[in-house]
Amino acid sequence: MTELAAVKAALKTQAVETPSWAYGNSGTRFKVFAQEGVPRNPWEKLDDAGKVHEFTGVAPTVALHIPWDKVDDYAALAKHAEQRGVKLGTINSNTFQDDDYKLGSVCHPDASVRRKAVGHLLECVDIMDATGSRDLKLWFADGTNYPGQDDIRERQDRLAEALAEVYARLGDDQRMLLEYKFFEPAFYSTDVPDWGTAYAHCLKLGPKAQVVVDTGHHAPGTNIEFIVATLLREGKLGAFDFNSRFYADDDLMVGAADPFQLFRIMYEVVRGGGFTPEVAFMLDQCHNIEAKIPAIIRSVMNVQEATAKALLVDRESLRSAQRAGDVLEANAVVMDAYNTDVRPLLREMREEMGLDADPMGAYRRSGWASKIVEERVGGEQAGWGA
Repeated sequence: MTELAAVKAALKTQAVETPSWAYGNSGTRFKVFAQEGVPRNPWEKLDDAGKVHEFTGVAPTVALHIPWDKVDDYAALAKHAEQRGVKLGTINSNTFQDDDYKLGSVCHPDASVRRKAVGHLLECVDIMDATGSRDLKLWFADGTNYPGQDDIRERQDRLAEALAEVYARLGDDQRMLLEYKFFEPAFYSTDVPDWGTAYAHCLKLGPKAQVVVDTGHHAPGTNIEFIVATLLREGKLGAFDFNSRFYADDDLMVGAADPFQLFRIMYEVVRGGGFTPEVAFMLDQCHNIEAKIPAIIRSVMNVQEATAKALLVDRESLRSAQRAGDVLEANAVVMDAYNTDVRPLLREMREEMGLDADPMGAYRRSGWASKIVEERVGGEQAGWGA
Protein backbone atom coordinates (compact mmCIF):
# COMPACT_ATOMS: atom_id res chain seq x y z
CA MET A 1 0.00 0.00 0.00
CA THR A 2 1.36 3.41 -0.98
CA GLU A 3 1.72 6.18 1.57
CA LEU A 4 -1.25 8.12 0.20
CA ALA A 5 -3.39 4.99 0.05
CA ALA A 6 -2.54 4.28 3.69
CA VAL A 7 -3.49 7.83 4.67
CA LYS A 8 -6.81 7.54 2.88
CA ALA A 9 -7.49 4.17 4.47
CA ALA A 10 -6.89 5.68 7.92
CA LEU A 11 -9.07 8.70 7.20
CA LYS A 12 -11.94 6.46 6.15
CA THR A 13 -12.01 5.07 9.69
CA GLN A 14 -12.25 8.51 11.32
CA ALA A 15 -15.46 9.44 13.14
CA VAL A 16 -16.39 12.94 14.31
CA GLU A 17 -19.34 13.20 16.67
CA THR A 18 -21.55 16.23 16.14
CA PRO A 19 -23.36 17.97 19.04
CA SER A 20 -27.13 18.22 19.05
CA TRP A 21 -27.00 21.76 20.48
CA ALA A 22 -25.04 23.07 17.52
CA TYR A 23 -28.06 22.46 15.29
CA GLY A 24 -30.28 24.61 17.50
CA ASN A 25 -30.16 28.30 18.28
CA SER A 26 -27.02 28.71 20.32
CA GLY A 27 -24.35 31.29 20.86
CA THR A 28 -21.98 32.83 23.32
CA ARG A 29 -21.82 35.87 25.55
CA PHE A 30 -24.70 38.27 24.90
CA LYS A 31 -27.23 37.20 22.30
CA VAL A 32 -28.54 34.17 20.44
CA PHE A 33 -29.67 35.06 16.92
CA ALA A 34 -32.52 32.84 15.74
CA GLN A 35 -32.39 31.37 12.25
CA GLU A 36 -35.11 30.07 10.00
CA GLY A 37 -35.43 26.31 9.72
CA VAL A 38 -33.77 25.56 13.07
CA PRO A 39 -34.87 22.27 14.71
CA ARG A 40 -37.74 22.48 17.16
CA ASN A 41 -36.97 19.25 19.02
CA PRO A 42 -34.37 16.46 19.31
CA TRP A 43 -35.97 14.54 16.46
CA GLU A 44 -35.36 17.35 14.00
CA LYS A 45 -31.81 17.80 15.30
CA LEU A 46 -31.19 14.18 14.32
CA ASP A 47 -32.67 14.86 10.88
CA ASP A 48 -30.04 17.56 10.36
CA ALA A 49 -27.26 15.43 11.81
CA GLY A 50 -28.18 12.71 9.35
CA LYS A 51 -27.57 15.16 6.51
CA VAL A 52 -24.12 16.05 7.86
CA HIS A 53 -23.20 12.37 7.92
CA GLU A 54 -24.76 11.80 4.50
CA PHE A 55 -22.49 14.38 2.90
CA THR A 56 -19.30 13.86 4.95
CA GLY A 57 -19.45 10.12 5.63
CA VAL A 58 -17.56 10.51 8.92
CA ALA A 59 -20.11 11.93 11.38
CA PRO A 60 -21.99 8.78 12.44
CA THR A 61 -22.99 9.76 15.99
CA VAL A 62 -24.77 12.64 17.69
CA ALA A 63 -24.12 13.81 21.26
CA LEU A 64 -27.18 14.60 23.37
CA HIS A 65 -27.45 17.21 26.12
CA ILE A 66 -29.80 16.56 29.01
CA PRO A 67 -32.26 18.16 29.71
CA TRP A 68 -32.10 20.05 26.39
CA ASP A 69 -32.69 16.76 24.53
CA LYS A 70 -34.92 15.05 27.05
CA VAL A 71 -37.67 12.84 25.57
CA ASP A 72 -40.15 10.34 26.94
CA ASP A 73 -38.93 7.42 24.81
CA TYR A 74 -35.19 7.16 24.20
CA ALA A 75 -35.53 3.85 22.40
CA ALA A 76 -37.77 5.58 19.87
CA LEU A 77 -35.26 8.44 19.58
CA ALA A 78 -32.46 5.94 18.96
CA LYS A 79 -34.55 4.24 16.28
CA HIS A 80 -35.24 7.61 14.65
CA ALA A 81 -31.50 8.28 14.62
CA GLU A 82 -30.78 4.96 12.93
CA GLN A 83 -33.40 5.73 10.30
CA ARG A 84 -31.45 8.90 9.56
CA GLY A 85 -28.18 6.98 9.24
CA VAL A 86 -26.70 8.00 12.61
CA LYS A 87 -26.62 6.78 16.20
CA LEU A 88 -26.97 8.45 19.58
CA GLY A 89 -23.59 9.10 21.15
CA THR A 90 -22.24 10.84 24.22
CA ILE A 91 -24.66 11.97 26.91
CA ASN A 92 -23.81 15.42 28.26
CA SER A 93 -25.06 16.47 31.69
CA ASN A 94 -26.23 19.94 32.69
CA THR A 95 -25.62 21.17 36.22
CA PHE A 96 -25.21 24.84 35.40
CA GLN A 97 -28.61 26.27 34.37
CA ASP A 98 -30.68 25.70 37.48
CA ASP A 99 -31.10 28.47 40.06
CA ASP A 100 -30.13 26.01 42.79
CA TYR A 101 -26.63 25.84 41.29
CA LYS A 102 -25.76 29.50 41.89
CA LEU A 103 -23.04 28.45 44.37
CA GLY A 104 -22.17 25.23 42.59
CA SER A 105 -23.66 21.81 41.91
CA VAL A 106 -21.69 18.77 43.08
CA CYS A 107 -19.37 21.13 45.01
CA HIS A 108 -22.14 23.21 46.56
CA PRO A 109 -21.88 23.73 50.35
CA ASP A 110 -25.48 22.55 50.79
CA ALA A 111 -25.79 18.75 50.80
CA SER A 112 -29.33 18.88 49.41
CA VAL A 113 -28.15 20.74 46.31
CA ARG A 114 -25.30 18.27 45.87
CA ARG A 115 -27.82 15.45 46.12
CA LYS A 116 -29.94 17.05 43.40
CA ALA A 117 -26.91 17.40 41.10
CA VAL A 118 -25.77 13.81 41.62
CA GLY A 119 -29.31 12.65 41.01
CA HIS A 120 -29.21 14.33 37.61
CA LEU A 121 -25.90 12.65 36.78
CA LEU A 122 -27.31 9.27 37.72
CA GLU A 123 -30.34 10.01 35.54
CA CYS A 124 -27.92 10.60 32.66
CA VAL A 125 -26.47 7.13 33.20
CA ASP A 126 -30.00 5.72 33.07
CA ILE A 127 -30.41 7.49 29.73
CA MET A 128 -27.13 5.96 28.54
CA ASP A 129 -28.55 2.55 29.34
CA ALA A 130 -31.60 3.34 27.21
CA THR A 131 -29.68 4.82 24.27
CA GLY A 132 -26.75 2.42 24.26
CA SER A 133 -24.33 5.32 24.71
CA ARG A 134 -20.81 4.58 25.88
CA ASP A 135 -19.76 7.95 27.30
CA LEU A 136 -21.05 10.32 29.98
CA LYS A 137 -19.47 13.74 29.63
CA LEU A 138 -19.26 15.96 32.71
CA TRP A 139 -18.51 19.66 32.78
CA PHE A 140 -19.04 21.59 35.98
CA ALA A 141 -19.45 25.36 36.19
CA ASP A 142 -18.65 25.04 39.91
CA GLY A 143 -16.31 27.53 41.51
CA THR A 144 -16.14 30.70 43.59
CA ASN A 145 -16.02 34.39 42.78
CA TYR A 146 -14.36 35.73 45.94
CA PRO A 147 -11.58 34.67 48.31
CA GLY A 148 -13.07 33.08 51.39
CA GLN A 149 -16.42 32.38 49.72
CA ASP A 150 -16.00 28.65 50.34
CA ASP A 151 -13.35 26.15 51.37
CA ILE A 152 -11.39 25.23 48.23
CA ARG A 153 -10.16 21.90 49.59
CA GLU A 154 -13.56 20.85 50.87
CA ARG A 155 -15.01 21.55 47.43
CA GLN A 156 -12.53 19.05 45.98
CA ASP A 157 -13.66 16.50 48.58
CA ARG A 158 -17.30 17.05 47.58
CA LEU A 159 -16.39 16.70 43.91
CA ALA A 160 -14.52 13.46 44.54
CA GLU A 161 -17.44 12.03 46.50
CA ALA A 162 -19.94 12.85 43.74
CA LEU A 163 -17.73 11.47 40.97
CA ALA A 164 -17.17 8.25 42.91
CA GLU A 165 -20.91 7.67 43.29
CA VAL A 166 -21.56 8.20 39.59
CA TYR A 167 -18.53 6.12 38.60
CA ALA A 168 -19.86 3.20 40.66
CA ARG A 169 -23.13 3.36 38.71
CA LEU A 170 -21.44 3.00 35.27
CA GLY A 171 -21.87 -0.22 33.36
CA ASP A 172 -18.95 -2.38 32.27
CA ASP A 173 -18.80 -0.79 28.82
CA GLN A 174 -19.51 2.78 29.90
CA ARG A 175 -17.07 5.61 30.59
CA MET A 176 -17.00 8.89 32.45
CA LEU A 177 -15.35 11.77 30.59
CA LEU A 178 -14.33 14.68 32.82
CA GLU A 179 -13.93 18.07 31.17
CA TYR A 180 -11.97 21.02 32.56
CA LYS A 181 -12.09 24.77 32.01
CA PHE A 182 -9.70 27.22 33.58
CA PHE A 183 -12.24 30.00 34.13
CA GLU A 184 -15.80 31.10 33.43
CA PRO A 185 -18.26 31.39 34.97
CA ALA A 186 -16.25 31.20 38.22
CA PHE A 187 -13.84 34.11 38.53
CA TYR A 188 -11.70 33.41 41.61
CA SER A 189 -11.42 29.63 41.76
CA THR A 190 -12.80 26.97 39.44
CA ASP A 191 -13.24 23.46 40.79
CA VAL A 192 -11.97 21.65 37.66
CA PRO A 193 -9.72 24.34 36.15
CA ASP A 194 -7.07 22.31 34.33
CA TRP A 195 -6.05 18.94 32.94
CA GLY A 196 -4.04 18.13 36.07
CA THR A 197 -7.09 18.40 38.33
CA ALA A 198 -9.20 16.35 35.93
CA TYR A 199 -6.41 13.78 35.59
CA ALA A 200 -5.98 13.47 39.35
CA HIS A 201 -9.67 12.72 39.86
CA CYS A 202 -9.81 10.29 36.94
CA LEU A 203 -6.68 8.47 38.11
CA LYS A 204 -8.20 7.91 41.52
CA LEU A 205 -11.54 6.78 40.09
CA GLY A 206 -10.16 4.08 37.81
CA PRO A 207 -9.91 3.00 34.16
CA LYS A 208 -13.45 4.01 33.17
CA ALA A 209 -12.71 7.67 33.97
CA GLN A 210 -10.97 9.67 31.24
CA VAL A 211 -10.12 13.30 30.58
CA VAL A 212 -11.73 15.48 27.90
CA VAL A 213 -9.57 18.09 26.17
CA ASP A 214 -11.68 20.99 24.91
CA THR A 215 -9.44 22.98 22.58
CA GLY A 216 -11.08 26.25 23.65
CA HIS A 217 -10.61 25.77 27.40
CA HIS A 218 -7.05 27.00 27.85
CA ALA A 219 -5.20 30.18 28.67
CA PRO A 220 -3.52 31.99 25.77
CA GLY A 221 -0.21 30.42 24.88
CA THR A 222 -0.99 27.02 26.41
CA ASN A 223 0.72 24.16 24.60
CA ILE A 224 -2.34 21.96 24.14
CA GLU A 225 -0.43 19.34 22.17
CA PHE A 226 1.83 18.77 25.20
CA ILE A 227 -1.26 18.09 27.31
CA VAL A 228 -2.53 15.68 24.65
CA ALA A 229 0.81 13.87 24.47
CA THR A 230 0.99 13.55 28.25
CA LEU A 231 -2.56 12.25 28.66
CA LEU A 232 -2.02 9.73 25.87
CA ARG A 233 1.20 8.60 27.52
CA GLU A 234 -0.75 8.05 30.75
CA GLY A 235 -3.65 6.32 29.00
CA LYS A 236 -6.08 8.98 30.23
CA LEU A 237 -7.14 10.87 27.10
CA GLY A 238 -10.77 9.94 26.50
CA ALA A 239 -12.07 12.57 24.11
CA PHE A 240 -11.72 15.92 22.42
CA ASP A 241 -14.20 18.75 22.24
CA PHE A 242 -13.09 20.53 19.09
CA ASN A 243 -13.64 24.26 18.61
CA SER A 244 -11.61 27.44 18.16
CA ARG A 245 -10.86 30.39 20.39
CA PHE A 246 -9.35 33.81 19.82
CA TYR A 247 -9.68 35.21 23.35
CA ALA A 248 -11.50 32.85 25.70
CA ASP A 249 -13.86 29.93 25.13
CA ASP A 250 -15.16 31.38 21.89
CA ASP A 251 -16.76 28.14 20.61
CA LEU A 252 -15.95 29.00 17.01
CA MET A 253 -15.55 26.45 14.24
CA VAL A 254 -12.61 24.12 14.80
CA GLY A 255 -9.54 25.16 12.82
CA ALA A 256 -10.87 28.68 12.26
CA ALA A 257 -8.50 30.51 14.61
CA ASP A 258 -5.31 28.45 14.44
CA PRO A 259 -5.31 25.56 11.96
CA PHE A 260 -1.62 24.98 12.64
CA GLN A 261 -2.39 24.29 16.29
CA LEU A 262 -5.08 21.79 15.26
CA PHE A 263 -2.52 20.05 13.04
CA ARG A 264 0.00 19.91 15.89
CA ILE A 265 -2.62 18.42 18.19
CA MET A 266 -3.61 15.82 15.62
CA TYR A 267 0.03 14.89 15.07
CA GLU A 268 0.40 14.07 18.76
CA VAL A 269 -2.80 12.02 18.55
CA VAL A 270 -1.40 10.02 15.62
CA ARG A 271 2.07 9.73 17.10
CA GLY A 272 0.73 8.73 20.53
CA GLY A 273 -1.57 5.98 19.31
CA GLY A 274 -4.71 8.01 19.92
CA PHE A 275 -6.19 7.64 16.46
CA THR A 276 -8.55 4.91 17.67
CA PRO A 277 -12.21 4.69 18.76
CA GLU A 278 -10.97 4.92 22.36
CA VAL A 279 -10.34 8.65 21.84
CA ALA A 280 -13.61 10.28 20.81
CA PHE A 281 -13.46 13.19 18.39
CA MET A 282 -16.38 15.48 19.18
CA LEU A 283 -17.36 18.97 18.13
CA ASP A 284 -18.49 21.43 20.80
CA GLN A 285 -19.41 24.63 19.02
CA CYS A 286 -22.04 27.36 18.97
CA HIS A 287 -23.03 28.72 15.57
CA ASN A 288 -24.36 32.14 16.38
CA ILE A 289 -24.13 34.11 13.13
CA GLU A 290 -23.32 31.40 10.57
CA ALA A 291 -25.67 28.84 9.04
CA LYS A 292 -25.62 25.81 11.30
CA ILE A 293 -25.49 22.74 9.08
CA PRO A 294 -22.89 24.16 6.64
CA ALA A 295 -20.79 25.26 9.63
CA ILE A 296 -20.83 21.74 11.05
CA ILE A 297 -19.96 20.23 7.67
CA ARG A 298 -17.05 22.67 7.34
CA SER A 299 -15.90 21.82 10.86
CA VAL A 300 -15.84 18.10 10.07
CA MET A 301 -13.83 18.85 6.93
CA ASN A 302 -11.39 20.98 8.93
CA VAL A 303 -10.76 18.06 11.31
CA GLN A 304 -10.22 15.78 8.31
CA GLU A 305 -7.70 18.15 6.75
CA ALA A 306 -5.69 18.51 9.95
CA THR A 307 -5.72 14.74 10.44
CA ALA A 308 -4.62 14.08 6.86
CA LYS A 309 -1.66 16.42 7.29
CA ALA A 310 -0.75 14.78 10.59
CA LEU A 311 -0.80 11.37 8.93
CA LEU A 312 1.54 12.68 6.21
CA VAL A 313 4.34 13.56 8.63
CA ASP A 314 7.37 11.45 7.63
CA ARG A 315 7.96 10.03 11.08
CA GLU A 316 11.06 8.08 10.08
CA SER A 317 12.74 11.20 8.69
CA LEU A 318 11.56 13.19 11.68
CA ARG A 319 12.99 10.69 14.15
CA SER A 320 16.28 10.61 12.24
CA ALA A 321 16.58 14.41 12.37
CA GLN A 322 15.63 14.47 16.04
CA ARG A 323 18.26 11.90 16.96
CA ALA A 324 20.88 13.78 14.99
CA GLY A 325 19.96 17.00 16.76
CA ASP A 326 19.17 18.63 13.42
CA VAL A 327 16.70 21.22 14.64
CA LEU A 328 15.96 22.84 11.28
CA GLU A 329 15.51 19.56 9.41
CA ALA A 330 13.17 18.21 12.08
CA ASN A 331 11.06 21.34 11.88
CA ALA A 332 11.13 21.19 8.08
CA VAL A 333 9.71 17.66 8.09
CA VAL A 334 6.78 18.83 10.20
CA MET A 335 6.24 21.95 8.10
CA ASP A 336 6.37 19.99 4.83
CA ALA A 337 3.42 17.92 6.02
CA TYR A 338 1.51 20.95 7.25
CA ASN A 339 2.04 22.85 3.99
CA THR A 340 0.75 19.95 1.88
CA ASP A 341 -2.55 20.64 0.14
CA VAL A 342 -4.55 17.60 1.21
CA ARG A 343 -7.80 18.67 -0.39
CA PRO A 344 -7.26 16.62 -3.58
CA LEU A 345 -6.51 13.55 -1.45
CA LEU A 346 -9.70 14.06 0.55
CA ARG A 347 -11.75 14.52 -2.60
CA GLU A 348 -10.41 11.21 -3.91
CA MET A 349 -11.15 9.53 -0.60
CA ARG A 350 -14.75 10.75 -0.60
CA GLU A 351 -15.30 9.49 -4.14
CA GLU A 352 -13.89 6.11 -3.12
CA MET A 353 -16.46 6.10 -0.28
CA GLY A 354 -19.26 6.79 -2.75
CA LEU A 355 -19.66 10.38 -1.55
CA ASP A 356 -19.68 13.67 -3.39
CA ALA A 357 -16.13 15.04 -3.50
CA ASP A 358 -17.47 18.43 -2.35
CA PRO A 359 -19.64 18.02 0.80
CA MET A 360 -20.45 21.72 1.04
CA GLY A 361 -21.53 21.90 -2.59
CA ALA A 362 -23.51 18.68 -2.27
CA TYR A 363 -25.40 20.10 0.71
CA ARG A 364 -26.21 23.33 -1.12
CA ARG A 365 -27.49 21.37 -4.11
CA SER A 366 -29.57 19.01 -1.95
CA GLY A 367 -32.28 21.56 -1.25
CA TRP A 368 -32.34 20.61 2.44
CA ALA A 369 -31.81 24.21 3.59
CA SER A 370 -34.91 25.49 1.82
CA LYS A 371 -36.91 22.39 2.78
CA ILE A 372 -36.44 22.90 6.52
CA VAL A 373 -37.22 26.63 6.28
CA GLU A 374 -40.53 25.79 4.61
CA GLU A 375 -41.46 22.90 6.91
CA ARG A 376 -40.29 24.04 10.35
CA VAL A 377 -42.85 26.72 10.93
CA GLY A 378 -44.51 27.13 14.31
CA GLY A 379 -43.57 25.59 17.62
CA GLU A 380 -40.60 26.60 19.69
CA GLN A 381 -37.13 26.40 18.20
CA ALA A 382 -34.50 24.40 20.02
CA GLY A 383 -31.98 26.54 21.84
CA TRP A 384 -30.03 26.84 25.03
CA GLY A 385 -31.64 30.00 26.30
CA ALA A 386 -28.70 32.39 26.36
